[in-house]
Amino acid sequence: MRTLIFGSFALAMVFMLGAFAKVKDITVHAGDTMTTTLFIAGDSTATKHINRPHQGWGAVLGEYFNQKQVKIDNRALGGRSSRTFITQGHWQKLLDDVRAGDTVLIQFGHNDVSPINDETRARGVLPGIGEDSVDIDNMLNKTAETVYSYGHYIRKMIVDTRAKKATPILISLTVRNLWQDGRIERGLGQYNAWLYKVAIEQNTQFIDITNPMADQLETIGIDKTALFYPEDHTHFSTAGVHLYAQAVVAGLQGLRAAFKKTDYSNLGKNVQPALWSWLRLPFVADPDKPSIFFVGDSTVRNGGGIGKDGGWGWGDFVERALHTDKFNIINRAIGARSSRTYITQGHWQRSLSMMNKGDYVLIQFGHNDAGPLNDDSRARGTIAGIGQASAHIKNLTTGKDETVHTYGWYLRKMIGEAKARGIRPIVVSPVPRKIWQGTRIKRNQSRYPEWARSVAQQSNSLLIDLHTLVAQEYDLLGQEGVNELFADKHTHTSLKGAKLTARVVAKELEQMFD
Repeated sequence: MRTLIFGSFALAMVFMLGAFAKVKDITVHAGDTMTTTLFIAGDSTATKHINRPHQGWGAVLGEYFNQKQVKIDNRALGGRSSRTFITQGHWQKLLDDVRAGDTVLIQFGHNDVSPINDETRARGVLPGIGEDSVDIDNMLNKTAETVYSYGHYIRKMIVDTRAKKATPILISLTVRNLWQDGRIERGLGQYNAWLYKVAIEQNTQFIDITNPMADQLETIGIDKTALFYPEDHTHFSTAGVHLYAQAVVAGLQGLRAAFKKTDYSNLGKNVQPALWSWLRLPFVADPDKPSIFFVGDSTVRNGGGIGKDGGWGWGDFVERALHTDKFNIINRAIGARSSRTYITQGHWQRSLSMMNKGDYVLIQFGHNDAGPLNDDSRARGTIAGIGQASAHIKNLTTGKDETVHTYGWYLRKMIGEAKARGIRPIVVSPVPRKIWQGTRIKRNQSRYPEWARSVAQQSNSLLIDLHTLVAQEYDLLGQEGVNELFADKHTHTSLKGAKLTARVVAKELEQMFD
């Protein structure tokens, strides 16, 4: 069966032509006894609209859930910002009905950029996530008010939800139909970045629907995308709204513990899960800055980037080690991936789609490329070397036919595709393991570090020989000093070890940028 999420334009047109023309009004009243309730707090991009040519994704979300298990209570209201949703009492009314075990989806930002004080809506917030504030005499309601930052209001919703023993989930903004040089806008200003930062700070689940939807709309193109936005650049048709609802469902499924498979309807079960959403991968924060992307494995970003079991990747600390704020730093590395599976599972394309001309991408793989070419657990290995050898397999993990190539082939693919977009690749040799040969860390001669160097040289790409540089640092520290740099036997660095490696990377980058 063809999956629904991020499908063809033809599928979306089916929705547009009437398959879902009747939008269900799903409302939960106090006293309903359901297993769990999923609340929505948001603005017009999520609300149900009456007698309008556009619709919000929350209006159709219930069609993707088994309503005997999960009830949708959509409290999103048009025209509201995170501030006015709270100050006008809508948040408290929602909160009064929340019970332990419920879930609250929170999505604001489109209206938060408005004026802080005027006679029409007075709904704007201070930019950022700090605790700065400003006192005003509200021109709309004629009362004194203290206005806070965007982060302050989002933080309050998270804290309030958890106080009811319910689960808050933050959702990034929907995409506006605004294009430049063939690329669609990926979020309004820095609101997505601020939302993401609050999610990390509060250790809250976060679903990015902005970039997956932008990827799909860019594939569809400007003319066909316009059919999804019948009235303006912000609000979408019923066909478009189903694509957004599917993106939300895909993200929820990827959170692992959010809902069970039986909580979804048949329609919801047919949505392809975004299995990586639990990782809370970062994205471009400031669209006005160039970006430096990292792609790699767990030695670059371990798990969800929260130091599980004491393990950290070096990519989480380069931004602090760089003596400049001229760049966005986006660590898109994913643990357990090889150069092959980072590509075949779609992670490379998703990262590449976020990049713009003039950006940099650091590419480091190797630790997992030595795994089996084919098994029923990960099937992530690559053929040794950098040549053109290949092997045709029936992948025991995916059940699909696949041609497996060499380690060098996959690196060259990423390098070539980056350069074709005007993105500057930097090959990074894999960090050394804590394996000693006498008083020196073992260098993997004639293996992945050397192959990475060779590919960089052949492709005329920049190189950071991290394997050698970090091994030299370890040699100086000695075995006792290096032990505290690792969180496991020999592969994953501790917080201290990740910071050391990050300083090495930052120093190399600074020299390249001089």
